[in-house]
Amino acid sequence: MNLALMQARRSLGNTKNNPAVGCVIVKDDVIVSAGNTGFNGTPHAEKNAIFYNKRKIKNSTLYSSLEPCSNYGKTPPCVKLIIKSKIKKVFFSINDPDKRSYNKAKKEFKKAKIFVKKNINRVQSNLFYKSYIKSKNKGLPFVTAKIAVSKDLFTINKKEKWITNKYSRGRVHLLRSNHDCLLTTSNTIINDNPDLTCRINGLEHTSPARIILDKNLRIPLNSKIIKTAKKKNTIIFYNKHKLIKQNLLKNFGVKLYKISLDESDNFILIDVLRKIKSFGFSRIFLESGTRLTEAFLKNYLIEDFHLFVSNKMLTINGKNNFIKGMSYLRNCKEIIKVKVNLLGDEMISYRLK
Repeated sequence: MNLALMQARRSLGNTKNNPAVGCVIVKDDVIVSAGNTGFNGTPHAEKNAIFYNKRKIKNSTLYSSLEPCSNYGKTPPCVKLIIKSKIKKVFFSINDPDKRSYNKAKKEFKKAKIFVKKNINRVQSNLFYKSYIKSKNKGLPFVTAKIAVSKDLFTINKKEKWITNKYSRGRVHLLRSNHDCLLTTSNTIINDNPDLTCRINGLEHTSPARIILDKNLRIPLNSKIIKTAKKKNTIIFYNKHKLIKQNLLKNFGVKLYKISLDESDNFILIDVLRKIKSFGFSRIFLESGTRLTEAFLKNYLIEDFHLFVSNKMLTINGKNNFIKGMSYLRNCKEIIKVKVNLLGDEMISYRLK
């Protein structure tokens, strides 16, 4: 089951509305096949594993990181395929929260006289499927945020572009690859002109869609984000109509959506999340400056938070201190911290919900 979950991690953030699932098939105490959910959600992990080594599947044992589906969707039910393949035993971790499949697989397998057992590695799987469970039960996307700071908590280095080292930046690219959309602001685009893509060899295709909050449509047309909008899904949420700028952005391939503001002239964050969910996204990577990050923390809208801390003190060369954000972070009710050494830098991961 640990191997099945490792397979599932390969697909995390790249399966659209479907969950990232891993499957391992064993026969005579030997692993004969393995599979994970395909890019954009199909084929399912069980189908990939079965067809990878179909001739050795009969009388085997199948391990799945999630309850196999029993409903007809874009593909036939995996339960029926497993039964048809004459697999002898099935182990899965937790029930699928999707009401169309929830708690149905076990009954189907028992009817077919297939031995079945669930709740293997349940705690670990519940953590892994937090975003999928939230998406199904609450109708909101899962939010992961990151921010990079100096040792004295500044987020901008006045003299150099980077605060953290290349190992921290590499880890950020990996985090991007595990999310289906990235949320930022026009201020970040104006100040940094980032690509906001995953630039790890072999994972370039996992770059998330880019969503930009830009109420006054200030984003420069010559920014990297706009220049690559026809190749990479790019969305802007705005409020103030600027017809000429809107038409120019559309010509670049940008999708535009008007969103209401609150009394303080800011986007209503919960409405932003609902709109993003309506596009089919379930995992948001919030990669922005202190203002938006602090607003998300203040409103308890972040589930996982990654703080990248360099070993540099910036003092007078520092700008935009994250002290207020740290106070919001400490006020969260449930905090589990995990630290990772990044050869001089440190990544501190907080599980907030």
